[in-house]
Amino acid sequence: QVQLVESGGGVVQTGGSLSLSCAASGVSFSTSHMGWFRQAPGKNRAFVAAISWSDRTYYANAVEGRFTISRDNTKNTVTLQMNSLTPEDTAVYYCAAKFVHRDYGEAAAYDYWGQGTQVTVSS
Repeated sequence: QVQLVESGGGVVQTGGSLSLSCAASGVSFSTSHMGWFRQAPGKNRAFVAAISWSDRTYYANAVEGRFTISRDNTKNTVTLQMNSLTPEDTAVYYCAAKFVHRDYGEAAAYDYWGQGTQVTVSS
């Protein structure tokens, strides 16, 4: 049974930082491609960042230069370091996993999802 469990969400002021973590189990983590998406109230789920099994990274334009995705295959975790946060970053953040090396920005391409963690940035 595949499980993805996010942690690290919370409330932070504008300009602050948060680090989200996703722990994976029941999946061949070292050969999976991992992604982070977010969903703000009233909006569709949007791509944030992804990392391939070979550590190639992809970012949405809105977070490029502020967010960093990384993975630790020894701990089966993927981390999203978020800096210079703004209220526009407020959303539920989801971790996802897939095995096909394409369409990293497409939610439909991911096979497994976590339950999400809330990130709130106050102004």
